Amino acid sequence: MKTKYLLSLSLMLLFAILMSCQKEQDDVPATGEITGVLIGYTGCKQNKSALSEANYNKSVSCVTYSYDSESKILALKHINAGFNCCPDSLYCSIVTSGDTIIISEFEKAALCRCNCLFDLDIELDSVASENYIIKINEPYCAKQEELIFEIDLNSNQNGEYCVDRDIYPWGI
Repeated sequence: MKTKYLLSLSLMLLFAILMSCQKEQDDVPATGEITGVLIGYTGCKQNKSALSEANYNKSVSCVTYSYDSESKILALKHINAGFNCCPDSLYCSIVTSGDTIIISEFEKAALCRCNCLFDLDIELDSVASENYIIKINEPYCAKQEELIFEIDLNSNQNGEYCVDRDIYPWGI
């Protein structure tokens, strides 16, 4: 009787261990999941020459994109992203939901009593050549038009989308 009890207990323990191993494997992200990171950004663009360098005035917020189908990398440049003048550092999070890629931009700290514009370089990995909706969540956008646009990487591997801005730190 004791042997049957120990055998049953051993089998239950073995089953529990196998189930926990299976759960850990299920929690691993699937290969091909879109990931990304902010790879760099400019300093605060306070003077007019820095703002007009790339033919963008300070009353727009734009995203340019370039896709490499071989490496499956989608490079985004957010031009004139508004942040505090002294953000300490900038970063972003990337989340996907179906065909939508949501990029939320953040600053580590707001150390000054002013805001200004930055250009951000973001790189997304494991992007298939498909249609996507890109949504950029900007911390200082307020109730202005959001940066949300569609891209079709099958037909256009490069492109641009801009929205007008008229409140500080944007505007004329």
